[in-house]
Amino acid sequence: MTRAVVQGLVLFLLPFVLFGSYLVIRRRNPLLWSHWSSQSVWLTIAGLCFVVVSLIVTGFLDERQTGTYVPTRVENGRLIPGHFE
Repeated sequence: MTRAVVQGLVLFLLPFVLFGSYLVIRRRNPLLWSHWSSQSVWLTIAGLCFVVVSLIVTGFLDERQTGTYVPTRVENGRLIPGHFE
């Protein structure tokens, strides 16, 4: 679950990082609000689009588990992890 949250956060912040890099390359101060104010809506939309596209792609390409899930159990004092049969 943590990986999914971090991955979504990274994808959302990617347009902001790229725009900040663009400002540095153009020798503008990336800390001034005047450079960000006109672009903030578009950067937010681009970040949300990245997250939505990644969720859709993951939904289509993620490996599906087939079979029945056998939960974690203890047998003869040994812990046997859950698995699919």
